[in-house]
Amino acid sequence: EVQLVESGGGMVQPGESLRLSCAASGFTFSSYGMSWVRQAPGKGPEWVSGIDSGTGRTYYTGSVKGRFTISRDDAKNTLYLQMNDLKPEDTALYHCARDSGLAQYDWDYWGQGTQVTVSS
Repeated sequence: EVQLVESGGGMVQPGESLRLSCAASGFTFSSYGMSWVRQAPGKGPEWVSGIDSGTGRTYYTGSVKGRFTISRDDAKNTLYLQMNDLKPEDTALYHCARDSGLAQYDWDYWGQGTQVTVSS
């Protein structure tokens, strides 16, 4: 059974940092591209960042480029998202998701998410 379990969210002030983690199990983690997808209250899902399997090439949406860093540790089956200089508009439920490999921005498994709240 595929499982993705996020952790590391919390409430922080603008300008502060958080590091999210996603523990993966039930599949060969190193073989899949992975993404972080967030959903703010009242809005649809927004892709934030992705990382390829093998090459480890990374991708970011424009609003987080230069502030967020995605990484993976295939030995630990864990995906990370380092978030620096957080802004109120980053407030959302953050999910890690497994890329389906069938199309861009298409995911076949999601975790339950971890809440990030940025407020002064």
